[in-house]
Amino acid sequence: MPAGVSWPRYLRMLSASVLAMFAGAQVVHQYYLPDLSIPEIPPKPGELQTELRGYRAREEAEAVLRQFEAEQKAE
Repeated sequence: MPAGVSWPRYLRMLSASVLAMFAGAQVVHQYYLPDLSIPEIPPKPGELQTELRGYRAREEAEAVLRQFEAEQKAE
């Protein structure tokens, strides 16, 4: 018995921990929207640019929504 608990309880806790870890990784992946494409020619040192594409998309959507709301108030 690992850690002084029964095998069924140990396996339940292990599976719950693994599932929580996978779920957390998926949430982070969906939030940051990483660029998983592989370029044909690798960038030279110092050329690699990283950005939060999900954050930029969210900012653009909020700007469009604010503009739409401003147009609705003007009418």
